[in-house]
Amino acid sequence: MTADSTQSARSPRLFYGWYIVGAGFLANISCAFFLSSTLSVFLKPVTTDLGVSRGVFSLLRSGEHLLYAVMAPWIGAKLDQYGPRRMMVTGAVLSAIGFLLLGQVASFTQFASVRMTLMAVGHALVCYFVVNVTVARWFVRMRGRALAISHLGHGIAKIAISAVVGWLLTFIAWRQVWTLFGGLVVVLAVIPVAIFMRRSPEDMGLHPDGAAARKPMGAAGRVQELTAGTGNEPEPEVRWTRHEVRRTSTFWLIIVAFGMVDIGITGLNLHVVSYVSDLGYGGVQAALTMTVIAGTQAASGLLWGFVGERVTVRKVVSFLFLVEAAGLYVAANAQDLSTIYLGFFFYGLGLGGAQVLEEVMWANYFGRVSLGTVRGAALQIVLLCGVCGPPFFGFVNDYTGSYTISFYIFIGMLLVSSMLTLTIRRPRPPVGAEAAA
Repeated sequence: MTADSTQSARSPRLFYGWYIVGAGFLANISCAFFLSSTLSVFLKPVTTDLGVSRGVFSLLRSGEHLLYAVMAPWIGAKLDQYGPRRMMVTGAVLSAIGFLLLGQVASFTQFASVRMTLMAVGHALVCYFVVNVTVARWFVRMRGRALAISHLGHGIAKIAISAVVGWLLTFIAWRQVWTLFGGLVVVLAVIPVAIFMRRSPEDMGLHPDGAAARKPMGAAGRVQELTAGTGNEPEPEVRWTRHEVRRTSTFWLIIVAFGMVDIGITGLNLHVVSYVSDLGYGGVQAALTMTVIAGTQAASGLLWGFVGERVTVRKVVSFLFLVEAAGLYVAANAQDLSTIYLGFFFYGLGLGGAQVLEEVMWANYFGRVSLGTVRGAALQIVLLCGVCGPPFFGFVNDYTGSYTISFYIFIGMLLVSSMLTLTIRRPRPPVGAEAAA
């Protein structure tokens, strides 16, 4: 009996990769407490209480993105080298402490200091990038659905947070809400990550998707076998350096397409509740706008994850950018609340799929072996693009009294990104690269 067949016989009925997805799901819930979409609900009460303008407040989110951008390449390299568990536990603990401290701040300087240190570093170590890279390593054939399920935690949290926080702020102070978040991070992230998170199936003697190899083969052979006939077959697994990745047109096309969109996403996430509130609607009605976006985003992610396993990913992403643009156009020209919700429904429909399939694209085109390095190099640049979004939306509103210009610029960037995505092709492996064992 071979080692492979022995492992297959002893493998549990439930593939361990789904425990990774579950831990990522819970971590993504806790990560949503930190994001712009959540901060958006706090924008008015915090700026009023602490005496700062929306533009200055928005610079805080840009600063957090800058710190994340600086850290991303280092995080990616360490993720490839050591795996996610210690990194994520450390990040979750720092985040929890930061949330508790936000419940005690007395000035905007203190508020910004906590967000820019403990919370920004913690978020970078535990959220989004680290979860997605880890989940993508455990799956190939079922990568779309696995990423969508883990990302569903993010969407569900956004649905609940926007509505619940909007409601809570009518009864308790915003500082008390942040304190509540601190306790939830311990339960949702620290404990599950410490117990379940692992780097890759190979580290546990397993194969991606829980497949049992019928004959000894390297990582390249397993990947080709698992994805045969899907239309998204990756090239043999090879090791990429940051320099090699940056020399490919694929790397830059994906970055430009998603980087432009990220400018709009970060700006809109922070200001969308204020946009609806400025139109004359109440706080709960305005907060429900983010709930509509998050609900559609969460519900559609799994659907588009399945679609991305069967249809050429770049074509699906191009279509989803168009759906986002159409939704924003409706929301920007709406005359009543129901039409605003309808527009953001379609925006969320496109956003949910695009965010999941971006991760599928990176993993399919560049493989699993160096995925942390590849995503770290890319995320650094995309985050620098996202830095521009919050202050742009904020200062445009400060000077014009409206978000209309920001909305239309975002729509234009989505249209350009849709066209660019169709030109993306698989990169050639670096010269002299060997398939990873």
